[in-house]
Amino acid sequence: MSPSNNSIPKSTAQWVIRRAKAGFDGLELETKEIPSLGPRDVLVKMKAVSLNFRDMAILMGLYPFPASSGVVPTSDGAGEVVAVGPQVKDFKEGDGVVTLLNQGHQHGAIDNLSIMTGLGGVLDGALREYGVFHEQGLVPLPKGLTFEEGATLPCAAVTAWNALNGLKVLKPGQYVLVQGTGGVSVFALQFAKAAGAFVVATTSSAEKSEFLKKQGADVVINYKETLNWGEEARKHTPKNAGFDCIVEIGGPYTLPQSLAAIKFEGIISMVGFVAQKQTSEDISLMQSLLRVCTVRGVLAGSRDMMLEMDAAIEVNGIKPIVDKRTFSFKEAKDAYLYQWEQKHIGKVVIKINE
Repeated sequence: MSPSNNSIPKSTAQWVIRRAKAGFDGLELETKEIPSLGPRDVLVKMKAVSLNFRDMAILMGLYPFPASSGVVPTSDGAGEVVAVGPQVKDFKEGDGVVTLLNQGHQHGAIDNLSIMTGLGGVLDGALREYGVFHEQGLVPLPKGLTFEEGATLPCAAVTAWNALNGLKVLKPGQYVLVQGTGGVSVFALQFAKAAGAFVVATTSSAEKSEFLKKQGADVVINYKETLNWGEEARKHTPKNAGFDCIVEIGGPYTLPQSLAAIKFEGIISMVGFVAQKQTSEDISLMQSLLRVCTVRGVLAGSRDMMLEMDAAIEVNGIKPIVDKRTFSFKEAKDAYLYQWEQKHIGKVVIKINE
């Protein structure tokens, strides 16, 4: 371990998902011994965690990817390095760091091995006072960001960055459609405007519409008032051609609207399945063919991609949007409920070791 061994705690308080599919009652608080550091391990004093729909899905037993019983939940955290293993090169005591969602996803496309290294799913996540991570599972906290802001990056921000730049790099003057005021959508709006794109956003209320306009949305459409919002959004593109990039968060229920709005050779990046209501429409591959577009799934991104994104955040002075209400470590269940009821605008953050 690094210096100051006497000040290193022996145990940590942590939340665990003790009973799968038990809802919020499945979350339990426990104390566990902190393991010794391996040669390239880093001990982090967690300062903040942010929640994602993924965390809700894991707790409710709805997550389509691997998840372990008794796992420490949440993938997105930020904290301060308090000790490092003898072979650690990238970090030192006192550094601010942010977690990587899939710890093994270092470069390029995700693979079968990397997908088995998700924090808060297979591996213990960030909702604990102290955590041990391999140095390759961390990135530096971007300059100018607080721990609370940094904790919003690993899932939502990287997913948004991948959606806009993973297949083709977004160019100035292109047209982007984003949905709602959740974490991925707001980051996509911020990144797209920083890249010089024209952005149309959809939402469900006047309050959220004003918020999106303040974040730079060029046009906002209320999807509750305009049911065929895909066709309406398309009218705001040159010659009704459609969007170069659509960040699709609703899943099967909203995909028909995205297909109606996409441009020939455009990209629809599917990043979630927030809309739980079933649709009677048959979404077939033929619809994608008729639109001559690419529909791709996005699952966060690699460490290289996260570092690239962090550089863009620093250069453009982008500030993540944290919801006006934050929660303490002991209020984790309340934070989950708040996220589940979709009362938030931006990211829901839990503060730790205040």
